[in-house]
Formats: sequence, structure tokens, C-alpha cells
Amino acid sequence: MIETTLASRHEAVRAANAPPAYFSCRNIHAYYGQSYVVQGVSFDIAEGEIVALLGRNGAGKTSTMRAIARLDDPQLNSGEIWLAGQPLHLKSAWQAARLGVGLVPEDRRIIAGLTVEENLQLAQIEKPVGWSLERIYGHFPRLAERRKQEAVTLSGGEQQMLAVARALARDVKLLLLDEPYEGLAPVIVHEIEKILEEVKALGFTIVIVEQNAIAALHLSDRALILDMGEIVFDGSAREVIDNVELRHQYLAI
Repeated sequence: MIETTLASRHEAVRAANAPPAYFSCRNIHAYYGQSYVVQGVSFDIAEGEIVALLGRNGAGKTSTMRAIARLDDPQLNSGEIWLAGQPLHLKSAWQAARLGVGLVPEDRRIIAGLTVEENLQLAQIEKPVGWSLERIYGHFPRLAERRKQEAVTLSGGEQQMLAVARALARDVKLLLLDEPYEGLAPVIVHEIEKILEEVKALGFTIVIVEQNAIAALHLSDRALILDMGEIVFDGSAREVIDNVELRHQYLAI
């Protein structure tokens, strides 16, 4: 019994001193105004893994994404965030972006007055290693057709394509998708799903927040469920799809 206990303690020490995973959140706390919305969230993601971050409205999903992307006042956040050995929690938003964090926000942030191609070129101020415009257009042929069109005149689905393509254009290491299907017709959602399946096949590490939980789960390898700012489930996406009680309790589906 003593030997077993000592072995467990040694294992715990090794785990505590182990280097972070490819992506790692450790004991993240975040506030939105006076509201304590993320309460000690910790999780790891392997390189190339797709994780759905799910929960009801107000569970803390978007606040977690914003903490990862370093968008909020750092005085309102605490904890450690690591990407490929780099401490994101010590970086500003622009530094995190240069280190490979690509956020596709819910409102897409398409820049008015610029064409599709100019929106993409703006993301490539620093010359990308792996994503030339030609490669982007190869994966997004509709954007190639509309490259000279003012970007804000695109349809909602096309703007979502552009937002994803713009993130990839910066040689992103971690792609954060915040409500990629929001406000899109079912037929367009299916089209975006196909594009994200292509992105998945390229081996990107992705975190997806999406109210259409079933669609997100079908894309993902793993699921994290947040409730009241805490992780209440960490397991395979298949487990959530198959567990009606779990989905009803935490996702209302």
C-alpha cells in the first residue's frame, strides 16, 4: 500500500512538472465586468485535435475563447495558456496572433471598403510560410471567383468562408471558431461544414464554439462541456452524441 501511494505521488509530481501539451489551458479564470464567468478551467489539446467547447448561453464559452486569444483586459484574467511551448498568458492579442492563434469571431470582422483579396492580403503582412493566395483560392474557389469584389457585399456564408480563409492566411497553429454557423441557412451550414472538414483533414488544431452542438460534435474529436464557468465533461464527441441524458442536462438538446 505504501509503495503504491509513493508511486502515485511520484506520478503526480512527474505530471505537474511535465511540459505543456501542444495547447494547454491551466486554471483559467476570467471576468466579464463584475461577472465571474470562467472559474478555473483547465484542459489540454493534442496537435491536430478538433475540440468542441459546448454549453448553454452564459456558460463561459466565448469568454474562454477571448482569454485564449488575449482579447480581454489581462487584469480580468488569470491562469496559464500555452501553445507549442509559448506562454500565451504573457502575450498581448497581437503577439498571440503572431504566434499562431487565429480567431474567427462570431461577427466575422470583415473589413469594409476592401476587396476579398485585400482582406486576405492584410492578414499576410508578414509573409506566410505555407499559405499563399493561390493555395487559399484552391481551397476556397468561391473566394477566387470574387477576389475583386468588395468583401462586405458577400453573402453571409461567403463572409464566413473569408473569415476562415483570412485566419489560415497567417499560418495559424490554433484555429478558434466562434459560432461559425450562426445566422446561416441550413444549406449554407452544410457548405461551411464541408470546408471545415477540408481544414480538419489538413491537420489543424481547432477549438469550435457552436450553439448547433450536433454539427460541432460531428466535426470534432473531443468535447468539453462548460456549465456555470466550469468544465463538467471532457470526453469523446461520440460520447456526447450518444448520451441523451448528458445532452439534455447541459445542452438542452
